[in-house]
Amino acid sequence: MISGFTISKTPLIPPIPPPRKRPILKKPLSIPEIPNPSSEPEPDPPPARRSVSPQLSRWSRARALRSGRRLDRPVHRKDSFSSSTTTTVLDGPPDEIQAVQLGVDGGEDEEEGKVIYMVSDGTGWTAENSVNAALGQFDHCLVDRRCAVNTHLFSGIDDVEHLLEIIKQAAKEGGLLLYTLADPSMAEAAKQACRLWGVPSTDILGPITEAIATHLGVSPSGLPRGAPGRKVFLTKEYFKRIEAIEFTIKQDDGASPQNLNKADVVLVGVSRTGKTPLSIYLAQKGYKVANVPIVMGVELPKTLFQIEQEKIFALTINPVVLQAIRKARAKTLGFHGEQRSNYSEKDHVREELAFASRIFVLNPVWPVIEVTGKAIEETAAVVLRIHHDRKQKCLMPRISRRY
Repeated sequence: MISGFTISKTPLIPPIPPPRKRPILKKPLSIPEIPNPSSEPEPDPPPARRSVSPQLSRWSRARALRSGRRLDRPVHRKDSFSSSTTTTVLDGPPDEIQAVQLGVDGGEDEEEGKVIYMVSDGTGWTAENSVNAALGQFDHCLVDRRCAVNTHLFSGIDDVEHLLEIIKQAAKEGGLLLYTLADPSMAEAAKQACRLWGVPSTDILGPITEAIATHLGVSPSGLPRGAPGRKVFLTKEYFKRIEAIEFTIKQDDGASPQNLNKADVVLVGVSRTGKTPLSIYLAQKGYKVANVPIVMGVELPKTLFQIEQEKIFALTINPVVLQAIRKARAKTLGFHGEQRSNYSEKDHVREELAFASRIFVLNPVWPVIEVTGKAIEETAAVVLRIHHDRKQKCLMPRISRRY
């Protein structure tokens, strides 16, 4: 019995036998009541604050958030007529306790935003990526900070008491709780606690798991990834990814051009167009990728024109953006002041891009992908879509196109 309600033990899917319970749930659950703010005495003044650098404060806060020690932090919100600061006090080891003071000590101005808590019994990868994908639909509101959002991830939550503490904190802050809990009992506890304390919540994993279980007619295991009782099989796909990553690293930046015919995808483009990170990203998905740089005065390897041309993809970028990227790169390489280099000069950058464009025109089968403003995932999605269309013999125009 949990403060007036009982966690239902009925299975999620009637014809499927109920999943086995985890030992942690054998003891009765007790959800503490949230004190009524109106009946509480006036809060004590905040503790003495140490002036710390904004970057150090952010690092300390990030460490505490990742370990789940953000609970019970006092929040002092600014009203519209007050110039008081917002202070966050973290509990934890002495070397990680920091007072984060915003607005007075020269730190970055952070607005109080809506709070989103993400809770997972595993790594939190599913919850974090789902939330980031959903937040991408609100760029028009998030960019200018008109609707600021603060997200906090709590991973490895397999204890009910810890789960209830997080939900209690979400209730205090008026936050939204999004969770991926494989154990149906844990998910039900989260659902009922959120209902009791008025916390809006969504089960990210539950509806999908129920739909698949109904379709297959098999009960889910209820165990998170990495649980001791869960078997991990080394499949062919796993070894394929490992082999692809090893191949891609060896073929980086035009190395071993004699092996280009073994690659699934070949990327060409001038320096700093993102060939290497894109190659590694595709390799993690199991594709053997080689990348070949285009440099003025250096001939491209002959094997590049002897392999299947439909596996080659060209990358281009806006010259202004490329110049800025190269300037930052030149600083890391130690080119300062008197050490002149045309690597990041505007005229050289434009000339190099024009040289690459002439090569692309002479090879109309190569799709030309504009990477300006695109994330690695977006560029990879374009490459894989064209790659699979060609493998499935979909009709593709035999002209150079920009994507």
